[in-house]
Amino acid sequence: MPRASILPTDSRCLQALVRSASIEATPRQILTAEHLPELLPAGTPVYVPFLPRGQFSDSLAACRRLSELGMQPVPHLPARMVESRGQLDDWLAQLHESQVDRLLLIAGDRDSVAGPFPDTLAVLESGILTRFGFQGIGFAAHPDGHPRVDRSSLTRALELKQEYARTSGTHLWVVTQFTFDAQVIIDWLQKLGTLLQEVPVYIGLAGPTRVRTLLAYASQCGIGASTVALLRQPGSARLLRAWRPDAMVRSLVQYCQENPETLLKGIHLFPFGGLHQSAQWIQDHGRSLEDHRR
Repeated sequence: MPRASILPTDSRCLQALVRSASIEATPRQILTAEHLPELLPAGTPVYVPFLPRGQFSDSLAACRRLSELGMQPVPHLPARMVESRGQLDDWLAQLHESQVDRLLLIAGDRDSVAGPFPDTLAVLESGILTRFGFQGIGFAAHPDGHPRVDRSSLTRALELKQEYARTSGTHLWVVTQFTFDAQVIIDWLQKLGTLLQEVPVYIGLAGPTRVRTLLAYASQCGIGASTVALLRQPGSARLLRAWRPDAMVRSLVQYCQENPETLLKGIHLFPFGGLHQSAQWIQDHGRSLEDHRR
């Protein structure tokens, strides 16, 4: 029977998955949170989304504040929102000047394409990224499928990105969209292990929040199969009131223990219930690991 909380049988695996977790925070959250250093420890990778109606200046200001606080900014770069090669060059130059050394390259959710980059591969093929010496580039992956792209195309895109990393010497990593079904993640990891080879994978999880809120986000993101799995879980009536990622992490820890060569290296939290709740969840489980080691 699953335990009610994470009890470490392998503290190193748990440490990798929980204590080193990355988190996503909007520019507004980053710029207005008064006690951000108390919520997130120094060195935390914080992903900064480029919102559909957002401005690059907001993302840049958020990245600069994160750097000042000793955290690791990872700005989203949405290909479809870039209006020209010149604009992309300018954005990358400003990030580079602000000591941002890694970014998450995504296609972006908008239906129309603002400029010459319909997808992430077009940005890579332009060669612009190589001029700025970013330490690493992350890419999004979708274990639960994508509402606009078939699975074979997603797999082919990962192959091309892997080849780009080899030829350019770029450090590559993958962070996944959130899902509610650990088996979906495990099956995806098993299928893509050979393809990705040594590329580290960070699994996206929704932080603590109301499931009603999660269902709304899942609908927007095209998360279908695992949403059904969530609602079929025992005690789903209780889950409709509150969600925590504990059970998902337990399953991933068990998978890591049984598959020590796995590419799974950590988790990434989407704080749909608020930055404070997700940060507190990381802190609580981090403390439980310290208690276990003592």
